[in-house]
Amino acid sequence: MVDVSIIIVALNAVELLEECLASVFEQSSGVTFEVIYVDNASTDGNSDIVKTRHPSVRIIQNERNLGFARANNQAIRVAKGRYVLLLNSDTLILDNSVMRIVRFADQHPEAAVVGGRVLNPNRTLQRNCLTFHSLTQIFLGATCLHKVFPRFASERMSWWDYNEVRAVDVIVGCFSLVRREAFAQVGLMDEDYFFYCDDRDWCYRFRKAGWKVLFTPEPRIIHYGGQTSQKAADRFVLQLYGSRLQFMQKYSSPIIFHLSRFLTALHFFIRAPFWVMKGLVDSGDRARCLQTARTFVRGGMYSLFNWTRLLMNRDEVFGEH
Repeated sequence: MVDVSIIIVALNAVELLEECLASVFEQSSGVTFEVIYVDNASTDGNSDIVKTRHPSVRIIQNERNLGFARANNQAIRVAKGRYVLLLNSDTLILDNSVMRIVRFADQHPEAAVVGGRVLNPNRTLQRNCLTFHSLTQIFLGATCLHKVFPRFASERMSWWDYNEVRAVDVIVGCFSLVRREAFAQVGLMDEDYFFYCDDRDWCYRFRKAGWKVLFTPEPRIIHYGGQTSQKAADRFVLQLYGSRLQFMQKYSSPIIFHLSRFLTALHFFIRAPFWVMKGLVDSGDRARCLQTARTFVRGGMYSLFNWTRLLMNRDEVFGEH
């Protein structure tokens, strides 16, 4: 058994994937590891390039985009490591951080999940620790009061500087080390989440089973971010809020869930007029602004009357057409 199975899921963006893999092999001394690459139906030759340049990488080729959770589960099922490290394809590992995060996890056997410091390309902090969703948080975000009460509204813990080891609710899945004993107990990622909230759901289940989720600032990566979602930004906005509603439906009462739907609709409806006005004022960006406004109106209507239409994979999850 190797120390860690490094799992990378990608859809296109072959240049970033190649940089990510290069950093993995350069910055993983001091541990035994394997790399498993899951190709979610890329069209730019990712698998062939990986096979040629990194022959030791195990490749799982999908014929269609299965989403983040399902693709990671494919790799976890064949992984041989004591840990699995979920690593986004648009990341760069720094300072031998694979060894650093594995060493920290070995020193903290109570932790199911360990996350390290994530940096933007300009080396500023990218907040990768989240809180679990709550009705209060959704209300403050929908009504634009989140800046007035950031401690209660910020899901990314904006009041904290990320400079010390800390137990948190959620580690974002772009750089997330998970202990084999922990996922053997609670199960793999919930594949009903196509994109977003799969990491939050998994951490919730770990926490409920008595495990800890820990952040440590010493391991570091750079995360470019949004390389998949930017290509279909409006659709991914709807998916984000749909995934949040999935989480609320799964773990809250029917009353709280329906209130969450109403507040999600309010969030969309309040913001749609802003995008209309911005589009009327800014002729150079009018098409994008008006498209965003239409997306927000659709999001509000879906949230109220048929919330599963927010989801990209609703046919598979709910059997709807």
